[in-house]
Amino acid sequence: MILVWAKSLHIAALVVWAAGLLTLPVLMAQREALGHGRELDRLHAFTRFAYIVVISPAAFVAVGSGTALVLLREVFTPWFAVKLLLVGALVAVHVRLGLLVLAVFDEEGHFRLWRLVLATVLISAILVGILWVVLAKPVVPLDWIPRFAFEPGGLGRAGDDVIRRLTP
Repeated sequence: MILVWAKSLHIAALVVWAAGLLTLPVLMAQREALGHGRELDRLHAFTRFAYIVVISPAAFVAVGSGTALVLLREVFTPWFAVKLLLVGALVAVHVRLGLLVLAVFDEEGHFRLWRLVLATVLISAILVGILWVVLAKPVVPLDWIPRFAFEPGGLGRAGDDVIRRLTP
């Protein structure tokens, strides 16, 4: 029964997070029409409220409940690594949008139409990718990954080699 509740919480949080991320660029694009004044301040306050009080907590709950699901279901497959990579990209977009919320509402801030289109397409592509990977569970070949990645301590040795080459 705990699995059902964890999955329900995960899906609900994902829906709120995804909807919020798709809404933020639309809110920021309205900045261009407002110029300065009280309406701009209200839009800024609403956008920050949405990001801080609704979207970011939903992201936290989605990631936390997803982590709980990993532990409950013991999902350790290559397709899941692809899903985590896409979730990482979604988190990066989330952080970037948060920084834009601050910058767009500065006195000289702008959020042009091309940014709205780019953000919407990027977020939608990541969300569709996550949904596809979770539902299709594709077979991901691992033969292109070097052997040392599968040996205990192999990644650490490879990292040491890279660090030695980069340091004078």
